Amino acid sequence: MMTDSFTPFSSFWMGGFECTDQLNHYGNRVDLLALTGHLQYTARDYALLKTFGISTVREGIRWSKVETRPYEYDFSSVRNMIDAARIHGIQQIWDICHFGYPDDLTPLHPHFRNRFVGMCIAFAEFYRDYAPEFELIATPINELGFISWLGGEQASTTPYARGIGWDIKYALVGAYIEGIKAMKAINSTTKIMSTEPLVNIVPPLNAPDEMVFKAAEEHELQFQATDMLTGLICPELGGSSELIDFMGFNFYYNNQWVFGDFTSLPWANLELDPRWRGLSSLLLEAYTRYGKPIVLAETSHSGEHRPNWLELITRECMKAIGAGVPLKGVCLYPIIDRPDWDHLHIWHHSGLWDADGDNPFGRYLHEPYARAFLDAQHTLQIYRSAFHAGITEGFIYLDQGIGINGETKGTMISLAPEILI
Repeated sequence: MMTDSFTPFSSFWMGGFECTDQLNHYGNRVDLLALTGHLQYTARDYALLKTFGISTVREGIRWSKVETRPYEYDFSSVRNMIDAARIHGIQQIWDICHFGYPDDLTPLHPHFRNRFVGMCIAFAEFYRDYAPEFELIATPINELGFISWLGGEQASTTPYARGIGWDIKYALVGAYIEGIKAMKAINSTTKIMSTEPLVNIVPPLNAPDEMVFKAAEEHELQFQATDMLTGLICPELGGSSELIDFMGFNFYYNNQWVFGDFTSLPWANLELDPRWRGLSSLLLEAYTRYGKPIVLAETSHSGEHRPNWLELITRECMKAIGAGVPLKGVCLYPIIDRPDWDHLHIWHHSGLWDADGDNPFGRYLHEPYARAFLDAQHTLQIYRSAFHAGITEGFIYLDQGIGINGETKGTMISLAPEILI
């Protein structure tokens, strides 16, 4: 397992721009990069991020837009985004497929794998030629497991089906693996960051043994796509641990629920549900399973609780690092507010900068979240620097208490005063 401090990322804290171009629940194509104005005002947004010391971002090329006809590509929008990155000193991590496929494709189409690999090859060649000074870091397919469930079990995106989630997942993983191999063949320095939801699925309280077992099975299924990518299962697809350089995991306030009825476990109550698990525990579970460097690739909360959520995430990141997880970055996602995929008039108010339907290109700094972010940057930087210097004692929890499984809980972690001297 890797425990060194190496990282290819320009900044530990990252900003993610919502870039989905999927067909939504109602069959309408969405394009959130355009709807939020980021596509049009990339340079302005990058300038805002630099004021907070963020120099690494997650972006998307929008497969459904850049492939204008089968195997014909227009990278002009991507070129403009790279130009903005050059101006402001921004490093971009690129999603090739963020839930959206061209109109004539579904994951089960006979041409899907070849078309996706063709997309990967075309983008890698374009990037090599247009941005030779930048190392390509890419996510071939974002949240493969989730989109398989959404389109194959919930009928909420193409192919709008139920009962075929496994078939979609298998097809997507096969294309993903071939896409990685094609990109690395073009440039062996290409880095791949997978991204999958990180969840905790629990049985009802006082559940019978059978229900406990089924909940454990469902919890285990969250790793199925990554197990396939890394060759732990379905070796015929050609997966291998060497294909993935960094594992991104996405964690939100509603990522823990009760098996069977999907009731979310509350995270902010004074008395936590005994089934709630800290992010650090879940990250350690993933790291133990795969032994790869980890990025918290998406996290945020909506509305007024954004600062509280970030305090919790900061505390849990410190605990993960202290437990030996090689955490290489944390991405606030979205960094700019975004509308709901299925109801575009509803804005989530989950970014560091807000916007809304009346002014979708507005950038209104959410001051409480901004203050919490500055505090989180400062606190985590102190901890990371001390930890890498071998200082593992002298850290305290403010308002500390003891929670389930003996975990120390509180509002924030800080260095004890004598360590700061």
